[in-house]
Amino acid sequence: MSARRPMVLVLIAVGLAALAAYPTVGTGYGVRAMLQLFMWIALAGSWNLVSGLTGYVSFGHVAFFGIGSYATAILITRAAWPWLPASLAGGVAAAVLALVIGYPCLRLKGPYFAIAMLGLNEVLRVLVSYFEGLTGGGLGLSLPTLQATLPIYYVMGATAAAVTLLTYLILTSRFGLRLMTIREDEIAAEALGIDTFRHKLSALLLSAVGPGIVGGLAARDQGYIEPISVFPLATTITMIVMVLFGGKGTVWGPVLGAAVLFVFQEAVWARFIYLHQLLFGAIIIAVVLLMPRGVLGLLQLKYRLPRTI
Repeated sequence: MSARRPMVLVLIAVGLAALAAYPTVGTGYGVRAMLQLFMWIALAGSWNLVSGLTGYVSFGHVAFFGIGSYATAILITRAAWPWLPASLAGGVAAAVLALVIGYPCLRLKGPYFAIAMLGLNEVLRVLVSYFEGLTGGGLGLSLPTLQATLPIYYVMGATAAAVTLLTYLILTSRFGLRLMTIREDEIAAEALGIDTFRHKLSALLLSAVGPGIVGGLAARDQGYIEPISVFPLATTITMIVMVLFGGKGTVWGPVLGAAVLFVFQEAVWARFIYLHQLLFGAIIIAVVLLMPRGVLGLLQLKYRLPRTI
């Protein structure tokens, strides 16, 4: 693999350069589609950091996206913050939420943790609907008009790249090895002296920052948010399917899953407006039954590829 590494780095550099130059030659629709793809890569990669590496399946990860959206929107509308610092603050708000909810929820295991995270999402949706003076309630918040699609494109792309790089750094570290040990057998990990709770909490904190930032960027890009639009369970389900399709616990699995399923979803939605949800559901069933380890998981088994792929 060491001989292949320079070629891989060259390919990555060429790909990043092409994505950076794309807005100069792409159409307006193409730029916005790529922006959305960057968002899904960051979301799927962030979910993979905790659920793919520790095995603790989160059904409430969209809560971090939603809290980042609202934190950013409130700072922009109430405190007149610039959109970039406000979006970064959305990541901080998501990390704080992860810290608060992580202490009780990460002591749960299996389906109990998944249900608790799902409940967190619903609680937050009700809370932002209740505090009308701050969040606008059910009417939502409208942000000042701003034409910033191109800067948001680059920041969203940088966030997706940062999440992917973070995944690689974790997988090649002792921290990542310990997380995977927890995933395979938490009792054995504790017997080896691993502080499982601290490692799980750290993974949850790291996985919350990305959704918080992209939630803020999405809020600024769309110019309007409401509880239903930023706390939908479908967003979490889409993250999960993208990771499962590409390969959980891998570096490039979330990227591959997000790219393939986003393109598929866009193509199907354009041609079959009323059937795209049904077809997307069929993909979920097929992935779970036929490819439980995802595309990259199958390739790793067949060709003995390293886990850092």
